[in-house]
Amino acid sequence: MKHLLGVCIIILWACAQGGMSRILNESSIVKAHQQWMIKYGRTYTNDLEMEKRFQIFKEKFEYIEKFNNAGNKSYTLGLNPHSDLTNEEFIASYHGFKAPSHLNSSQIRSNTILFNLTSISPPYLDYLDWRSKGAVTDIKDQNKCGACWAFASVAAVEAVYQISEGILVPLSEQQLIDCDKKSEGCVSGSFDNGFQAIIDSDGVLQEADYPYQALVQTCQLNEYSEPDAYISSYKYIKQNDEEQLLAAVTQQPVTVSISPSPEFQAYEEGVYSGSCGTENTHAVTIVGYGTTEEGLKYWLIKNSWSKNWGEDGYMRIRRQSGGPEGHCGLAKFGGYPVI
Repeated sequence: MKHLLGVCIIILWACAQGGMSRILNESSIVKAHQQWMIKYGRTYTNDLEMEKRFQIFKEKFEYIEKFNNAGNKSYTLGLNPHSDLTNEEFIASYHGFKAPSHLNSSQIRSNTILFNLTSISPPYLDYLDWRSKGAVTDIKDQNKCGACWAFASVAAVEAVYQISEGILVPLSEQQLIDCDKKSEGCVSGSFDNGFQAIIDSDGVLQEADYPYQALVQTCQLNEYSEPDAYISSYKYIKQNDEEQLLAAVTQQPVTVSISPSPEFQAYEEGVYSGSCGTENTHAVTIVGYGTTEEGLKYWLIKNSWSKNWGEDGYMRIRRQSGGPEGHCGLAKFGGYPVI
């Protein structure tokens, strides 16, 4: 009887400890959410919205903690300004790449060469960072507008203009959003249409003269507009070929598309080699490449999700991971502007 009583006491104690652990865990997540809200200036309209966002935050917080505690990865995850958005909400607001319409599935399957950098041959530098060469502007924030295509296009134009003319100036994504009639503003677009819109407008204005609004407006260009940078044409890179992509990046930053996953969206630092989405729905700019001390090859990409995402707005992502399309499909669609 004494033995049975002892067993019952142990069971009750264990249950109490488990309940207390859950309470403490919930309390720590509530505290983390409050700190996160203060850090990013987040407010909610009412208690229902607050509870909804907290539950989303809690799920992401627990996933991140579990992932990081497991270790043995080349990268870590973390909270960022988007940690209270569902995956669907995030995709709707922060993606926006649309594959060029003339690059259909049969062309992709046959690996059609639209542009082949045969004139550039190895060996290449082991490490390249166009930021250190003064060809990359500060990280920008597309906010809740699916205009990644415009940001990635403009970043490549900023870079090639600096390389060619020696002038680095932040250029206007808003001009593309408002004036590129082949794309769909804050819904979707493609980098080639963005480049073509700049050519058709005889150039692109500075961001200061045509500031970003994160919404679609009437095109503000007129006969008195004086562009601050220009391009003459653009080129595509051979699809599903990281060697061709590497050859292009040795010459200048390159615009590519990518297939992000929820894990990708929570990236904090390191070389990302994790899960990917199923379709290329986001556009970024490759501004370099390198190899870690452990021998892991990576691409350096500039994103448009603010400095509060990733490595101060940048990501290192696995290079030569095995598949011809590159990790997360970054070698599927690539191009760059020409002066």
